[in-house]
Amino acid sequence: MAAAATDLSRPLLPSSAGNNPTNTNSDHNPPSQPQHIITINNHMGFPQSETPTNQDSIFLQTQFRFESFDDGLSRNEENPYGVLGSDGFYPLGLTTVDPFRNQTPKIQGVYEWIKMLVCVPIVLLRLVLFGLCMLIGYVATKTALHGWKNNQNPMPRWRCRVMYITRLCTRGILFSFGYHWIKRKGKPAPRETAPILVSNHVSYIDPIFFFYELSPTIVASESHDSMPFVGVIIRAMQVIYVNRLSYQSRKHAVNEIKRRAASNRYPRVLLFPEGTTTNGRQLISFQLGAFIPSYPIQPVVVRYPHVHFDQSWGHIALATLLYRMFMQFHNFMEVEYLPVISPAKHQKESAARFAERTGRAMASALNVVQTHHTFADYALLSKAAEAGQENFSPFMVEMAKIQKLYHLSSSEAVDFLERFLAMNPDSSGCVNYQDFIRVLRLKHSRLSENIFGFVDVNKNGLITFKEFLVASAHVLKLPLFRRACEVAFNESDEDKDRYLSLLEFGGSTSLAIPALAMNEIQALFEMFDIDGDGRINEDDFATCLRRNPLLIAHFNHHFIHKDLDAESGLEEMV
Repeated sequence: MAAAATDLSRPLLPSSAGNNPTNTNSDHNPPSQPQHIITINNHMGFPQSETPTNQDSIFLQTQFRFESFDDGLSRNEENPYGVLGSDGFYPLGLTTVDPFRNQTPKIQGVYEWIKMLVCVPIVLLRLVLFGLCMLIGYVATKTALHGWKNNQNPMPRWRCRVMYITRLCTRGILFSFGYHWIKRKGKPAPRETAPILVSNHVSYIDPIFFFYELSPTIVASESHDSMPFVGVIIRAMQVIYVNRLSYQSRKHAVNEIKRRAASNRYPRVLLFPEGTTTNGRQLISFQLGAFIPSYPIQPVVVRYPHVHFDQSWGHIALATLLYRMFMQFHNFMEVEYLPVISPAKHQKESAARFAERTGRAMASALNVVQTHHTFADYALLSKAAEAGQENFSPFMVEMAKIQKLYHLSSSEAVDFLERFLAMNPDSSGCVNYQDFIRVLRLKHSRLSENIFGFVDVNKNGLITFKEFLVASAHVLKLPLFRRACEVAFNESDEDKDRYLSLLEFGGSTSLAIPALAMNEIQALFEMFDIDGDGRINEDDFATCLRRNPLLIAHFNHHFIHKDLDAESGLEEMV
């Protein structure tokens, strides 16, 4: 009876050699090709006596009768990406520093309320002065720009003289904001000595001051051109526009910096290498645009000492910041010009090394540390704020480290954050297992647990955004990842028509997570069907896996007995 039971447990497959009884499929004689075993799941609602259709067969489990296949899966179950050459990843540690947080986002204390009440008459006078300076400066700037079409060359001298009126008006604007006097230390170096200035960036007051003080050419985001009044002013400053998310735009900006720094006919070039404003309590990582041309640079540091009102443009609306500035008796500002720093002469110095030396000098002058945060961290912070998160710190990951290790772009990091935010992180910024598998359209299974365990480096049953981001970047940048995507698609495409139908896709994914229901397969299929045409082409497949690289583990069964060679994959694409 035991033997009979054992026989009944085996699939009823026809012999590959007709009726030859010696050629039966057994565990000791596995078939040379995969076999499809039809097993109806009762919970799907199909009567056992009903013959399944092709659509129903998506619910079926496709099984390989390879002992070595089972052994391969068991070897990699703890690390579902071991077959791609992954040995795990280092999470880089958590950071509790928030270099963008304004320290006084709300009005607090009796003193502040009384002061604001007393300042109401002063504010009215300041508003009059502010409006008058804005009007005169705007008219003068429009006059200087009128009829000037050749803005690729330096501004003619007479137009520059007209712009002196605007510069004086900006000093009036600073006065109306409460900057009655500004403390300076050191002096600007001659343009011939240092054609490029770099400064930390704390407030929108910084560029207003430098325009009044030096009237430099600045590098600014393209979005600033459309700002009222400001757009006109920066056009008169012959601004160098840059789109920070575009490589071609950044390359063009570097070439323009080099061209203008080389000619004394242009004003000196001013850059804020942090790329965004901080709270002034840390420096963040520098962009390299100011350092690639290899010209001598004069660093400048700006401080805003305060007791009751933090003037930094951090997690605070611009209107709120303007209102608070008008309501102060006096706002303090200090500007220090540091010694000129030149690129090393005895050996060719990289732009990164030049930027590092400059950053150390500025951090030392400010008595702060320079963190590995970048503008990308601010983009992540903004995305978290849009999603209604109140605690932003868990979503800043010190992108300079991650970009150095994994060459991950800012836009890719933001895309991963959107996916993570869909998992409903708690107030501490952590996600649990159930929400993790829900967003990735996974089902509870050993594979799903292993994927979550791979990300959960701390093994506390929760994952942070930094763990999710680094794990996704680690898998995405594995040398064999691209080749694995090709193999997974080709092996899933049974009829070799370069498209995956719902039937083919369901048959492939059922091997990784058995007993998937129809709605579960459909949901996963729709995630991969990027263009929504009801079938998955190779571009859809690769795009979905680039967006969700952790899902490549779904197709591990295609790689167990494959030699995933990244170089051969590249050769096939050429």
